[in-house]
Amino acid sequence: MSQIDIQGHRGCRGLKPENTIPAFIHAIELGVDTLEMDAVVSGDGKIIISHEPFFNHEMCLQPDSTEIMESEQLDHNMYRLSYEEIKEYDCGSKRHIRFPEQEKLSCYKPSLRDVVSTVNTKLHNIGRKKINYNIEIKRKEKWDYIFHPPYQEFADIVIAEIQELEIMELTTVQCFDFETLKYIKRKYPKVKLVMLIEDARTPEECISDLGFYPEVYSPSFELVDPHLIDFCKRNKMKLIPWTVNESADIISLKNLGVTRIISDYPDLVINIFKASLS
Repeated sequence: MSQIDIQGHRGCRGLKPENTIPAFIHAIELGVDTLEMDAVVSGDGKIIISHEPFFNHEMCLQPDSTEIMESEQLDHNMYRLSYEEIKEYDCGSKRHIRFPEQEKLSCYKPSLRDVVSTVNTKLHNIGRKKINYNIEIKRKEKWDYIFHPPYQEFADIVIAEIQELEIMELTTVQCFDFETLKYIKRKYPKVKLVMLIEDARTPEECISDLGFYPEVYSPSFELVDPHLIDFCKRNKMKLIPWTVNESADIISLKNLGVTRIISDYPDLVINIFKASLS
């Protein structure tokens, strides 16, 4: 099983509210190898675990429990709020229309520090030694200075927190933004990097644009084919496709030889891989 890496996407988004402590704890209970999560920055400089740097109308409620209109969601900017203010928003009670099986829970967007502390307690209580982290820096150039710091400062804050929390050996840092990845490679060469890919460029083109081979090549799962698998093997990169939620797709990737998968339903992936070993 050492070559298998089942990652719970945003914890286990299909089952619990995404990027929340209940989602990460449940993912651990399911038996994932890695907790995948997204990082943004609060107004008081804390790393907040959230896919967007604002409160998404699909899943969050205002502190007074009223709806957030889609036209107004950008106004609920975490980069302009303190962590204590962020914790007043409920991002779990509202029914998520795209994930009908997701349990409704009153919960908030936590800091990375609070996630790691709670995870460490959970691991201790169940007698498990460790779990891995895959942390995505959610940088968009057009959002610099508005929803997050410029990429250099953003990366510095994230790496400093990972170092202070003493999880560097357990952590990969991923990003779609190549500027961010290049900066981290130059300044923090020991950080294990993940290149996220969602377009149809060839792997050769992607690596040429990035300028180096990262530890992990992480494409949208539809882009995986024998050529990509061979390319990653030849260049000593792990291949971790995202986000694989259907049994047929999981089985197809497994039959191609893929052993590392990111899913909103990690329980489904675990069951399929376990069935093949029984």
